Order: sequence, then C-alpha cells, then structure tokens
Amino acid sequence: MAKSPFQAQASFLAQVAEGQHFGLLFEDLPGVSFFAKNQDFEFIAANRRFWRRFGFQSESELIGKTDFDLFPEQLARNYRADDEEIMATGEPKRKIVEPFFNQQGLPDWFFTNKRPIRSVTGAVIGIMGIIENYAAASAVKTPYFQLDRAVNHIREHFRESISVTDLAAMAGLSVRQFNRLFQQVFQSSPRTFLIKTRIQAACQELRHSDRDLSEVAAHSGFCDQSALTLHFRKQMGTTPSRYRKGHRHRAAEAPDD
Repeated sequence: MAKSPFQAQASFLAQVAEGQHFGLLFEDLPGVSFFAKNQDFEFIAANRRFWRRFGFQSESELIGKTDFDLFPEQLARNYRADDEEIMATGEPKRKIVEPFFNQQGLPDWFFTNKRPIRSVTGAVIGIMGIIENYAAASAVKTPYFQLDRAVNHIREHFRESISVTDLAAMAGLSVRQFNRLFQQVFQSSPRTFLIKTRIQAACQELRHSDRDLSEVAAHSGFCDQSALTLHFRKQMGTTPSRYRKGHRHRAAEAPDD
C-alpha cells in the first residue's frame, strides 16, 4: 500500500541525522538571520548570523534566553507583543519593519517575518522567524518602488529638516497617498521612520565619540538634548547617558585580542 504524503514526509524526517535540520539552509543565505522560540518565548534555535550578533561563541549560549536577556527593555517589549499575538491568533506577521542590531552591535532597520510553530495536534507551541536588513532586502521585499527615493533621502539627509510634502513629491504621490502607503509598507509614519533613523545615528555617536549630549543631539538631527533624550528613551528603553555608559562598560570588560 502506497504511503500517504504525510507518512512519506514523517518517514523521511525520522531518518534525518541530529544536527542536520533544514534550518542549516539559513547559514547559506547572506544577510538573513533565523530564530525559533518555544511557547515560553525562549530561544530554542538560531543560525550563526543571529547568535553571533550577541557575541556568543555557539548556539548553545543562546538557548533558553529571551528577548529581555538580549535587548533593551522597550525593544524586547515590542518583540514580545508580536510573539504574543502570533501565539494567541496562530496567524503569521509579515514584513514587520523594526529596529534590530546589526553585526556591529548598532541598531538598524530590518524586515522581520514571523510564523507560528504548530504541534502534531495543531496547537501553537512556538514562533519562528527570519530577519533581513532593510537596505539589502527592500528591493525584493517591497513592491512599492516609488518609496525608495524618499526612504533613501531620509537615510542620507536625516540631519536636515525634512518635510513630508517634499518626500511625497519625490515619490510622485500626494501627501495623503504617501502617508497611507508609507504606513502600509513600514508600519510607521514617515515622521517616526525619520526619528528612528536619527536614533540610530545617535547610537553610533554615543558609542564612538566623546561629544556631549547636546552635540550628539545636534549632529543626529534633533533640535536639542531634551528631544534626543525623549525619543531615545521611547525607542531604546534607556537614556542616551545610560546607553553610552553601558557600551563603554562592556567595551572595558571585553578581552584583548
């Protein structure tokens, strides 16, 4: 009697050697990070690109940790909210545009796609996802090419005054059309995207310069230090001063090569 498709699949998977799971394919995809979490939101698997972002030497150092062990509190809360929604609804969340840490440990913009992991009975028992850098993935992930020029302008001129009217003109859209399409693609307004780009620049300044906070604010495109602190706390879950101190503390503890 011929095997059913499910039986054939199960028979094949039962023969796969330990450590030879399909997740290994993600090691060959440049710029793509893969992760999986259990129903307690603990990491249970990830590819090398993902766990090396945190300075780990092996996947085993990541297993059992949660987002709150790895990220600033506000970012961890955002990630957890998405995970909880997936666990509750069983529906995937696609093309989430959100800050994540790049290979240099700095926040950058990434596409995240998350799907539920189901048991043999159909219950949702975890979440799996892939993360891709926005700059590298936007050409193939975003079908709305008219936004590219505006987004590139934000990334290149974030220190300057940028109006939504000018951005809409670059995209060949009315302001209303531009705002609606931008929200649809990036799950945020153009203004929020601009602020987060400035926060990314501020993180680089805080890590790699000795400028005081008022200078960091001006050099990152904020009108003053108070505006920097307000938006930084909202997006990063900490203050600019604490972020700088924490980075320097970790750098001081890092072993010499």
